[in-house]
Amino acid sequence: MDVAEVLGRLRALADPARLEGMARYGIGGAETLGVTVAELRALAKELGRSHELAAGLWDSGVHEARILASLVEEPAAVTERQLDEWAAGLDSWDVCDQVCQNLVRHTPFAWSRALEWSARPEPFVKRAGFAVMAGLAVADERSDDDRFEPFLRAVAERADDHRPIVRKGASWALRQIGKRSPGLRARAVETARQLRAGGRGARWVGADALRELERRPAGT
Repeated sequence: MDVAEVLGRLRALADPARLEGMARYGIGGAETLGVTVAELRALAKELGRSHELAAGLWDSGVHEARILASLVEEPAAVTERQLDEWAAGLDSWDVCDQVCQNLVRHTPFAWSRALEWSARPEPFVKRAGFAVMAGLAVADERSDDDRFEPFLRAVAERADDHRPIVRKGASWALRQIGKRSPGLRARAVETARQLRAGGRGARWVGADALRELERRPAGT
């Protein structure tokens, strides 16, 4: 199935009645159709993996097509340049998070992109860095605690951001890291407490993370 055919399938699934509700949650981009993530996952399963199709879907600029691109892309075929180009084109928090969880965290470049993107000024790129951190904290079962230390330092240094989409991403990363083990929970709690003494954005991240970390034992 080529790009035009897939876009046709997406338009057939579209329900404009969903757009108002999506917009209330800040979901949408240049062209949004009103297709659910569940519908996108079902279509992706039917289509299978294709690097060429993913590229075409991303280039279409259609909101749901870009999420679908992250689902059909082949992680082994992705380059750092492609990831950086996709990150630069992000225009909605949900596409950002879907791309990071469906694709970026499964590539060999996940750890480096997480650190590099979280230092960038663009709001969706910076959020993407934190989203990849959160995804790795959940899904990477082989890494030891020490490998997450650079992420904790990055959150401590970069969480003071006035933009909600960024600081929510920083809190997400900090909370997920803290859930990996008792040792990381202690380090995450310490980081969150330090953030509470910082600027307005940092204080928000610290308080938000502590609400969960201080009541929920690591590993649960």
